[in-house]
Amino acid sequence: MSTEQTEPTDPTEFWEQRYGGSGRVWSGNPNPLLVREVADLTPGTALDLGCGEGADAVWLATQGWTVTGVDISQIALDRAAAHAADAGVADRTTWERHELGTTFPSGSYDLVSAQFLQSPVALDQDGVLRRAAEAVAPGGTLLVVMHGGWPSWAEPHEHSVPHATFPTLDEVMTVLSLPEDEWKTVTLEGVEGPSTAPDGRTGTHVNNVWRLERSGSRSSGS
Repeated sequence: MSTEQTEPTDPTEFWEQRYGGSGRVWSGNPNPLLVREVADLTPGTALDLGCGEGADAVWLATQGWTVTGVDISQIALDRAAAHAADAGVADRTTWERHELGTTFPSGSYDLVSAQFLQSPVALDQDGVLRRAAEAVAPGGTLLVVMHGGWPSWAEPHEHSVPHATFPTLDEVMTVLSLPEDEWKTVTLEGVEGPSTAPDGRTGTHVNNVWRLERSGSRSSGS
């Protein structure tokens, strides 16, 4: 009888197991492309989709944003709340558990950020991206960053992930189908950067960036 353990395919079970299996999964630092793209924006309200352990949301809060962080894993959200408290921005952050694609946070936001919203288990990525755009308030920004493919150090056998998808720049624009008279494209590019494997192998990785601005004026309360 085989004793090999398989990872769960249910999204909630998968991510709770992923976060519960270690003390920390991510570095605790904000994604550099988020920092690059948001640095020139006036802080307001922000929605961080797939926030994980909260590094991006906490960084945004330290820059003056009022942030709602969303994730499927309660373990990750608890760590995010602790990170915010340690950083002194608990009063600027709110945490909500959603299985995106099934439920979605209410309201509209001056910034909606989806950083690497890619999953090895089932995720309605297209549907989530469309709802993300709908959640952008007039005068607000949609920022999406995704891996553009496997890192250069990855071996062929490491690519057998059933639900892994790497949409192109044009494919995401087609999925969003945003009216040209209501949206302006600010950034649309692939950015190559260094990448290191868990075992120390090094190489490069291309990340795609979509930054889109909705027409209109931001509310005075932002």
